[in-house]
Amino acid sequence: MMFKKIIKILCLVILFIILINIKTIFKSFYPIKYGDQIFKYSQKYNVDPSLVISVIRAESNFDDKATSHRGAYGLMQIMPETATWIAENMKLKDFNVEKLYDDELNIEMGCWYINNLNTEFSGNIELVLAAYNGGRGNVQKWLKVAEYSSDGKTLDVIPFEETDKYVKKVKTNYNVYVKLYGKELSDINKE
Repeated sequence: MMFKKIIKILCLVILFIILINIKTIFKSFYPIKYGDQIFKYSQKYNVDPSLVISVIRAESNFDDKATSHRGAYGLMQIMPETATWIAENMKLKDFNVEKLYDDELNIEMGCWYINNLNTEFSGNIELVLAAYNGGRGNVQKWLKVAEYSSDGKTLDVIPFEETDKYVKKVKTNYNVYVKLYGKELSDINKE
């Protein structure tokens, strides 16, 4: 009888310890890597750092040497044509695609681009993410098709399966990062 009570108490203590440390456990699965650069450029370009981290996690899982099967480079998986356009608009000198493997430059260009998309799509995160993955021109076309957008301002359906999955994945990452780090990340962006 006494043994059962001890086991019960021990189980409750273990459960309590797990519950206290669950946030720490989840943070090990949802880390903040490249935090200094993310915070620096998300602040510079007025982009939510939780969104930047979520995009990086979805795009490269924090691998600064990542190259996609479609030819996107670096942490934020920027396509060469998009990178060249961003570099021109940012007035970067001596830009070449290999520089996208530089984590600082990649994050700065990605933050600039997200800010640019935020401006174009009035801060609608679903549209921004769909444009980041599927192309801004495609999103503009989809908004004009009643089958995809009932109001011309939001997407009811994302016709590219990969883009639809991408938007959902980044939004899931975003929700997790906000729950785990919310106050920390929002405070950093206000500094």
